Amino acid sequence: MPPPSSLLRLSLLSALVLVSGCKKQSEEKPAGTAPTAAAPSATPEAPKAKELKVGLVTDVGGRGDHSFNDSALRGVELWAAGKKLESGRYTDASPEELKETLVQDLASRDIKPLGVIPVVLQSKVAEDYEPNLQLMVDQGVDLTVGIGFTSESAMETVAKRNPDAKFVLVDSAIVGADGKPYTLPNVRTVVFREEQGSFLVGALAGLATQSGKLGFVGGMEVPLIKKFETGFRAGVAATNPKATVLVNYTGSFDNVAAGKQVGQDMVSKGADVIYQAAGSDGLGVIQAVKEARAAKKNVFVIGVDSDQSPLAPEAVLTSMVKRVDLAVYEAVRDLRDGKLTGGDVVLGLKEGGITYAPVRLEFPGREAAVQKVEELRAKIVAGEIQVPSHPSQLTAPATP
Repeated sequence: MPPPSSLLRLSLLSALVLVSGCKKQSEEKPAGTAPTAAAPSATPEAPKAKELKVGLVTDVGGRGDHSFNDSALRGVELWAAGKKLESGRYTDASPEELKETLVQDLASRDIKPLGVIPVVLQSKVAEDYEPNLQLMVDQGVDLTVGIGFTSESAMETVAKRNPDAKFVLVDSAIVGADGKPYTLPNVRTVVFREEQGSFLVGALAGLATQSGKLGFVGGMEVPLIKKFETGFRAGVAATNPKATVLVNYTGSFDNVAAGKQVGQDMVSKGADVIYQAAGSDGLGVIQAVKEARAAKKNVFVIGVDSDQSPLAPEAVLTSMVKRVDLAVYEAVRDLRDGKLTGGDVVLGLKEGGITYAPVRLEFPGREAAVQKVEELRAKIVAGEIQVPSHPSQLTAPATP
């Protein structure tokens, strides 16, 4: 038996021979055999389009106001993202759910989901606006939408601080220290001709009233809401110059109880058609009129910003619709298409940014009244009627 050292040398020698033989076999190919073709590489996939994130900061009215904020949320969540919020999480909305919201001429605007990711922050108090807007930028959203004129100052501050970020401000222009509007290159501002839609529902109210007394309930007494009041009073005067319009302001946009109290007061004073432009306070006005109708009083309420008929089908005569949803959706679509620019956008009846909801309730002379309102609409669009936007342009004073 060889010594262990001899065995080790033999083992190593055998291993070297085996390796050499294997290597030689792999290098030698049979004559006449073509070289093996390399396996084709997989076709590279086209890069996926980036999913855009769109942030929306509500005003203090917040989600669930069935009005201004919910309209903006519809534009971002349902229309742009194709999503709905259920139990605190997003789920896919069905095509039928989207179609249900495309009323009147919206069906012709090719509104369909854009594949964006919605990010929503709710503001509880005015002090939340600036940190919420900044948080959107910090989270890297591609577009930040601020809702409501009360967020104008915060939007101006955050937009200047972040010149590379893109913003949309709905319901206000950017206003400088001198009180004059100006533009920022990274902010699109969208304002509406609320007086035009308010004129139409005022004209309808003037034709629907039986008592000759009507009511207007505003939220905060600011220039924006004065446009609603002015248009409404002008519309009433156009169809019923002898009617009286009672006017009251709650002083807020997030106090349902205050709205209900003012609504009850107007009903007690004989107003039988009440138009509210008061944010969440307006929900209280609707409730007051709903209860009055349940008590067999012949009264109606006119909603605002969104079609509010579902809240009280038996009480809501119509609504002055301000298409915040459309303004937000079109801004998101412009972002996707690389067309979003700063500057001011103004939407009225002619542009489709203002309208009124279908008149679903009956009253004497309803068909003729709706026809008259449509005639007035056509004249406003044609420029034949210039609707006033400030109370100083009216001849009749407001009745407190």
